[in-house]
Amino acid sequence: MNFLKSFPFFAFLYFGQYFVAVTHAATFDIVNKCTYTVWAAASPGGGRRLDSGQSWSINVNPGTVQARIWGRTNCNFDGSGRGNCETGDCNGMLECQGYGKAPNTLAEFALNQPNQDFVDISLVDGFNIPMEFSPTNGGCRNLRCTAPINEQCPAQLKTQGGCNNPCTVIKTNEYCCTNGPGSCGPTDLSRFFKERCPDAYSYPQDDPTSLFTCPSGTNYRVVFCP
Repeated sequence: MNFLKSFPFFAFLYFGQYFVAVTHAATFDIVNKCTYTVWAAASPGGGRRLDSGQSWSINVNPGTVQARIWGRTNCNFDGSGRGNCETGDCNGMLECQGYGKAPNTLAEFALNQPNQDFVDISLVDGFNIPMEFSPTNGGCRNLRCTAPINEQCPAQLKTQGGCNNPCTVIKTNEYCCTNGPGSCGPTDLSRFFKERCPDAYSYPQDDPTSLFTCPSGTNYRVVFCP
């Protein structure tokens, strides 16, 4: 799904990227607390296999926008890092060069825009793994989406290994907001996600209840199955 189409606020943040006030990269600690292997992915950052209990740290430059971290499940890669994943696959590559295929639970962020970071958990590309996205320093809130969404997923959104967002399946403005700001609102299907994960984006224009800020210079932790 096109990121800017799904998250119009980032179109504005993009033009603010030259306001870089902090010179140090932000550190993101990515931790797998699931009982199963997760192939973590980051854009920018690449990808890494994380068995249960393992972690991976990446540094992201100040001014970075349109960035995201997610987990992939049931992957198989050969010695050259080529293969596929049941959920979150990024063009068949272990080291991701772009975004992942829905469904995938997303931690999204834009750094220094200006003097503050914008962060969110998004289910606009659906749900595959429970997630927590939290600061490791600074004074901003922890974001969590840990409900059993895969088990409770409506029949029309169920897919192998996860739960699709309605836009992925139905592809109309009602669910995708393709006609621009103010062209859509909550639906019964988006409310399914919002009721279970009130911190997270449930549809593309869910900004008022789902977009949060942290001071620039904050470091973060993304936990799968917290």
